Amino acid sequence: MAEEIKKKKTEIKLDPKVWEVPYNEDLIVQVLYVLLNNERKGTSEVKGRSEVSGGGRKPWKQKGTGRARHGSIRSPIWVGGGVTFGPNKRNWKKKINKKMKNKAVCVMLSERNREKAIEF
Repeated sequence: MAEEIKKKKTEIKLDPKVWEVPYNEDLIVQVLYVLLNNERKGTSEVKGRSEVSGGGRKPWKQKGTGRARHGSIRSPIWVGGGVTFGPNKRNWKKKINKKMKNKAVCVMLSERNREKAIEF
């Protein structure tokens, strides 16, 4: 292993449109918000009063019992009833424009280059 390995140093010209973009925190936060939202599944769901099984007939007659009137045992105020305003499946997907996404990538590459975190 007496031979020395010679490394050639070549100069690379970096495009200033990519590697010298000023830092834009608002753009980065906006893109990060969209990316994190797109990772969400949004599968939480509860049953409403129409989706709970049972409760087809009136629990007792309207008058004469001395109790409050009720139409179904699956009402939200009953134990075992449906949920009034619970979570349902929701689409969390957001869209970001191509130019915004590309500029955010350039901003992050420029910032890494300024911090000397990237070696060429």
